[in-house]
Amino acid sequence: MAILPHRKYPFRSLEHVPTCHHPSRSRARVTCSATETSTKLRSNPDQLIIEPRLDQLVTNPSPLVTLTSSSCNTSPLLNDPNLLSTWSHRAWVATGCTTVLISLAKSMVAAANSHIWLEPMLAGYIGYILSDLGSGVYHWGIDNYGDASTPIFGSQIEAFQGHHKWPWTITRRQFANNLHAMARSTTFVVLPINILCDDPTLQGFVGVCSGCIMFSQQFHAWAHGTKSKLPTPVVALQEAGVLVSRTQHSAHHRQPYNNNYCIVSGIWNEFLDKQKVFEALEMVLFFKLGVRPRSWSEPNSDWSEETETPSPVH
Repeated sequence: MAILPHRKYPFRSLEHVPTCHHPSRSRARVTCSATETSTKLRSNPDQLIIEPRLDQLVTNPSPLVTLTSSSCNTSPLLNDPNLLSTWSHRAWVATGCTTVLISLAKSMVAAANSHIWLEPMLAGYIGYILSDLGSGVYHWGIDNYGDASTPIFGSQIEAFQGHHKWPWTITRRQFANNLHAMARSTTFVVLPINILCDDPTLQGFVGVCSGCIMFSQQFHAWAHGTKSKLPTPVVALQEAGVLVSRTQHSAHHRQPYNNNYCIVSGIWNEFLDKQKVFEALEMVLFFKLGVRPRSWSEPNSDWSEETETPSPVH
């Protein structure tokens, strides 16, 4: 049996020694640090040392781990660099916007040359309607299935799970940071269509549908915004039902967390929720694949909303 070295430590008052109310359940014993450098450590009263249990130390000796109370707080800060845009984000958003604009321009030019306007306009309207449905299906899927390790969609799944815990962060994300993932997908899908197709009706559908899907995350961010801080045209479009409203989307962040998934206009939300379309899909996936959606679980800390954490004062 390994013998731990003995050191002399300054005496400290017992009232500073934390007590453990459940020793049988504890996997680690937490004690206040007291060493020869106690003067330095006392300047940071939140600093703790986690000392492994003796039986674990004997079989698997490991060094002491120093933690501070701030390290246990994983809530994003207002100045979190993960909320800032990078040049890569801006490049993808610019590329995505370019492909959408090319699609719309080709539709209008071809319509003008052929004197056919009704079909491209109807196609664009259908694209707008279906983009809301597409955003709902996608939102439902990443909210309920997979995790950060899921191929292709892992980062989006992780981001949306974090969004459920801290919804306010989406209003703090910079524009390109919020849109770059959808812009990248839009580029890969729309660019080949731009190159291979000149049909004004198809280009009208693709341009409007892909543009709404790409900007759906911005519509989503506005749905979390405060009315007094939103641009007046945005508020008008929300109240007219052109963009998803703040009132409608707020229901998605309340129990049972299984409704109002659509985030473009929200026009599909009432139908999908009343007809229990997503609940039916969840039952099919459960009986066919044995996979339970997250919305079936009792809401826990992963689904509960937390408020903003102010930046530390330096």
